[in-house]
Amino acid sequence: MIVRVKILFLLGLLVVSSLEAGSTSRQEARVGISEPSRESRDEIPESRLVVRVVDGDTIVVSPNEKVRLIGVDTPETVHPKRAVQCFGNNAKEFTRSMVEHRTIRLVLDETNRVRNHKDRYGRTLAYVYFDDGTMLNAELIRRGYAYAYTRFPFRHVVEFRQLERIARSQAVGLWASCRVQ
Repeated sequence: MIVRVKILFLLGLLVVSSLEAGSTSRQEARVGISEPSRESRDEIPESRLVVRVVDGDTIVVSPNEKVRLIGVDTPETVHPKRAVQCFGNNAKEFTRSMVEHRTIRLVLDETNRVRNHKDRYGRTLAYVYFDDGTMLNAELIRRGYAYAYTRFPFRHVVEFRQLERIARSQAVGLWASCRVQ
């Protein structure tokens, strides 16, 4: 009985999510991403200047701090053991066009507090916001330049997965150009 109820519940969720994905417009699929003020008590208060783009999901902000975007994984362009991957240069150029030499706001995620908001390479883990409230992390996935990187928990995992499903179903960006499982 309990198993049957669980199965029906899961099927209901699947139907609802597929209906929501099917009803989004091809031009602009919006998913609810909370404003940074509600995101974390760990917002880095000052604006930061982006001095360099390393690749599609890593930037350097002034004075010299590497920042890895939370929840996104773009195809590799600078990995020491891998060739440049399909759509990697496109993702890097998109990120460059969006942030290089621009002022952004970094917002940290509570889930990374135990690691002092750093990854194993010492990069700061953050969401990148523009003055208009747009989050770069979400835009990369929405426009098909990145996958939702869900290996580690983070606040927007559900929204990022939904953005990836929409981009994939609409064959946007790398989903149209690359062989992807």
